[in-house]
Amino acid sequence: MKFTRILGVAAVLAAAVAVAQEPATEPATVSAAPEAAPAPVETLEADNATAHRGDAQAGAGKAAVCAACHGMDGNSADPQYPKLAGQHENYIARQLALYKSMERQNAIMLGFSATLSAQDMRDVGAYFASQKVVPGVADDSVIAEGPNAGRKFYEVGERLYRFGKADGSVPACAACHGPSGAGNPGSAWPSLRGQHAGYTANALTAFRDGAVWGKGSNANAIMSGVAASLTDEEIQALATYIEGLHDVADEVAAP
Repeated sequence: MKFTRILGVAAVLAAAVAVAQEPATEPATVSAAPEAAPAPVETLEADNATAHRGDAQAGAGKAAVCAACHGMDGNSADPQYPKLAGQHENYIARQLALYKSMERQNAIMLGFSATLSAQDMRDVGAYFASQKVVPGVADDSVIAEGPNAGRKFYEVGERLYRFGKADGSVPACAACHGPSGAGNPGSAWPSLRGQHAGYTANALTAFRDGAVWGKGSNANAIMSGVAASLTDEEIQALATYIEGLHDVADEVAAP
């Protein structure tokens, strides 16, 4: 089986303006920089406590216990455990809060999150957000039969990711998670790029089967609706495409 690496597209625009200036006749006056605004305060569902923006340095120590499954830098070696490197701080903190409140079911994560405060969750999130995800490779083997016969697995996944289904039953993943899979921290849409195909496939299958994270007004049922009409083959194709997805800028910077 051959594999290929998928590049997301990142465009960077820059402009420069040159301004002529007369020589100064008096010494320049230097003003002190204004004090930084206080970090925003947010509430996590776990204990209804307030938490300031996370501290990555403090989070490094608190995240040490996570290393056994997720890796010291958040790049887990075992595909059953998700990569956390490069994930958004708010997203990680929210998931930890859901585990603690048992609104997202996972016995192992309940045990780890039970002792965390809201600030701990933000600090752990900040640490993993500061790490860089290591992308995998996408499956470029050819599908032998069925409606996608003759097409490569990653090609089927790419089309779904970028355009969704032609009948409108599945929207484009890129609409929320971005063309390079970086997600949207403001809207709390998670980063997907480089995630293990096995983990993504399991998550999509659970969503298709009706899984919802959160309860009542705190529930997020979007993904259960998005995945409802995905076939097993489409789930595998999407998962493998996402595993190889990464920003072209990261490829250039890689050793």
